[in-house]
Amino acid sequence: MIPVCRLEDLPAGESVRLDITPPVAVFNADGELFAIDDTCTHQDASLSEGWLEGCSVECPLHAASFDLRTGRPTCLPARRPVRTHQVYVEDGVVHVRLAGTEEARDGSAA
Repeated sequence: MIPVCRLEDLPAGESVRLDITPPVAVFNADGELFAIDDTCTHQDASLSEGWLEGCSVECPLHAASFDLRTGRPTCLPARRPVRTHQVYVEDGVVHVRLAGTEEARDGSAA
């Protein structure tokens, strides 16, 4: 699991970007936490800099929108989904478990 920040440092309606490869954005959508790849699949833009509304984020470049729960685009111009990741809070710290890692597949912690 990758530590992100303290839960108190990620208020509702805000996001934080993890500068890893690929970059990941963690969103607090009205108290529910979501993590997705931070790069829009339509064009190279940071989704963490977009606009959060409910469980959707709008890309700041061309207004493509993605459902944070599924990663699927909800409108054009994006056609491909972004990858979603699991988010956990442990001892007041937000953590992300990246999709596609052995840890995420078997549910164990490293």
